Amino acid sequence: MTAMVKAEGVHKSYGAAHILRGIDLEVAPREVFCLVGPSGSGKSTFLRCINHLERVDGGRLSVDGDLVGYRQKGDKLYELKDSEVAAQRRDIGMVFQRFNLFPHMTALANVMEAPIQVKGESKSVARERAERLLDRVGLADKAGNYPSQLSGGQQQRVAIARALAMEPKLMLFDEPTSALDPELVGDVLDVMRDLAESGMTMVVVTHEMGFAREVSDTVLFMDHGAVVETGKPDQLFDKPETERLQQFLSQVL
Repeated sequence: MTAMVKAEGVHKSYGAAHILRGIDLEVAPREVFCLVGPSGSGKSTFLRCINHLERVDGGRLSVDGDLVGYRQKGDKLYELKDSEVAAQRRDIGMVFQRFNLFPHMTALANVMEAPIQVKGESKSVARERAERLLDRVGLADKAGNYPSQLSGGQQQRVAIARALAMEPKLMLFDEPTSALDPELVGDVLDVMRDLAESGMTMVVVTHEMGFAREVSDTVLFMDHGAVVETGKPDQLFDKPETERLQQFLSQVL
C-alpha cells in the first residue's frame, strides 16, 4: 500500500537556524497522525512542507506516491512550476490556526468559492455540496452569516467545511484550536473526530493531548526539529521511552 505521506530525511533551515533535522515518517491512507511537542520544535514547519508552502532543503517528501513540489530527472530534483504545485494542492486540504475566511462572503459563499474558481464547478453543484458540508459541521443555520457574525469556533468549522469542499484525499490541521476560547474547542474537535471516523487521512499538529490520545492512530513527538519518539497513543502516553518525552508529558498533562 502506498503511503499517503512519506518523509525521507527532510531538512529545512532559515539562514543559520536548522528547523527540521532529517524527518522520517510514513502516514498510511485513512490514518490519523498527530504531531506533538513543545512550541518551536518544527511541527508546523513540517506540516507546511507537506503541501509545499515551505520548500524542503534536503530529503524527499511525497503525497500518495508523488513527490511534493519537485520532479525527478535522473539523480536531480527540479522544482515544479507554480501552476503544477497548485494542482498538487487541490488534493490536500489545510486548516490553519487562524481561520482566513473571506470577510466579505457568507459562510456558504466561503465554502463554495474554491470549487467554482479552481475546479470550474457550476454554482449549483458547489452550493449543494457547501450546504451539505455546513450541515455536517453543525452550521446549516449559519449559511447566510458573515465571518464577523460567527464565533471563533464557528469560523473554524466553516474553514474545515471549506477545505473539505475540494474533496481532498488528505487533510492537514495546524493547531486548529489554539486560537479559540476554551469553551469553543470541543465543537471543532467533534468535527475532527467525525472526519477521523469517516476514514479521512489526517495529519494534525496539536496541543490537545486528549484528542491525540483518543483519536489518533499514531503520535509522533518532535523536539528541536527531530523525531524523538513515535508510536501508538497508549504506548507514547503511558510508557514513554525517552526522558525528553517523559519531561514533556509531565508538564502538559
